[in-house]
Amino acid sequence: MSSNVGHDEVAVPVGWRARLRQIGPGIMAAATGVGAGDLVATMVAGSRFGYTLLWAVIVGTVFKIALAEAVGRWHLTSGRTLLAGWRTLGKWVLVYFGAYAVVWGFVYGATAMSASGLPLNALFPAVSVRYWAMLCGVLGFLLVWFGRYALIEKVMTAFVGIMFVTVVGTAVLVAPNLLDAAGGFVPRLPEGSFVYVLGLIGGVGGTITMAAYGYWTMAKGWRSSRWLSMMRLDNTAGYVTTGIFVIAMLIVGSELLLGQGVVKGDKGLLMLGNVLAADYGEWARIPFLIGFFAVTFSSLIGVWNGVSLLFADWWRTWRLPADAPEESVADYDRKAGVRSPVYRGYVLWLTFPPMALLFLDRPFQLTVAYGALGALFMPFLAATLLVLLNSRGLGPDGRSRWLSNGLLTLCLVLFGYLAVDKLIGLFS
Repeated sequence: MSSNVGHDEVAVPVGWRARLRQIGPGIMAAATGVGAGDLVATMVAGSRFGYTLLWAVIVGTVFKIALAEAVGRWHLTSGRTLLAGWRTLGKWVLVYFGAYAVVWGFVYGATAMSASGLPLNALFPAVSVRYWAMLCGVLGFLLVWFGRYALIEKVMTAFVGIMFVTVVGTAVLVAPNLLDAAGGFVPRLPEGSFVYVLGLIGGVGGTITMAAYGYWTMAKGWRSSRWLSMMRLDNTAGYVTTGIFVIAMLIVGSELLLGQGVVKGDKGLLMLGNVLAADYGEWARIPFLIGFFAVTFSSLIGVWNGVSLLFADWWRTWRLPADAPEESVADYDRKAGVRSPVYRGYVLWLTFPPMALLFLDRPFQLTVAYGALGALFMPFLAATLLVLLNSRGLGPDGRSRWLSNGLLTLCLVLFGYLAVDKLIGLFS
């Protein structure tokens, strides 16, 4: 993969301490996928239905674990990247992904920068959201351009720690009703809640960024089926962490905003900070805004690195002749790592052209558009993984069994419905 990782596979850790020290790609994938839009969706669900939909967060965590496990398993057992696998399904898959990545990246770049600028503007209002957003974009660009995987993982892990402590701390501060919270783990569908349930299921960390998980495992040096157990531990740890984080956010919305009326957009998170300040003092608002920034900026960093790796591999795969043999991970290492021109070109595309959209001063509309585009990717990912992981050419370690197939099929159905609903909502 990237040139900072040797082609030789590192030794598989033995013992729990050594295994825990290897955890990282799962944290990155899960944290990258939880952004401002997911915080808003979770907060709105809590403000409307209280604790009733907590069970949906658990379901979403299980689905994301299943999807990311499938991505990681493909990389570890096939000896090929996800784009190399998509190539076997037909040229149309590469056409779809390439077009999607270009459009999505332009919209997401503005969305991520704007979302990162909002909490900074609330903390330091002398600088407008637009210019905080641009500064965040440039900082993310510099980190990803000059940093390597080990540094990016450390930075992301630090941000995950900050967002976990601040948001979970806020949930403890508001003194949740534990009896009501326990009742929320019993599946129920109050009237008008179905779309919110799907939003919570879809909001535990992932859209296109889930496809980057396999590339981060490769950057870590995990290169064969011997790493399957470690990958599953890493993946589960990442999504359980963000699942707890989303539960905390729903608790905060339930306790502070239940019955407060309609809450919309990223600015609703700023309103929540103001409610904290009014109820508990400024000392409660500031950590929450810091956590808000940690959520949004970690997503920015993860996308700038992970989706750029995906796009560089797409270009490598796209340029292969139709009759070319399948390329191995070593081929990817040489042609599509973090020093490749295409990787760096996509980082530039994510950062600078979207700054023009910041002058629209409509960050919430950007978030909605990003959510609609993101929703289109999840059913695509689930469908292609179902095909790839049931192919006869894959060894027994790689092929899906009934549990994985069942969960991926449910993901396909639910995320397909959510995509249609989001598109209808966007255009209506």
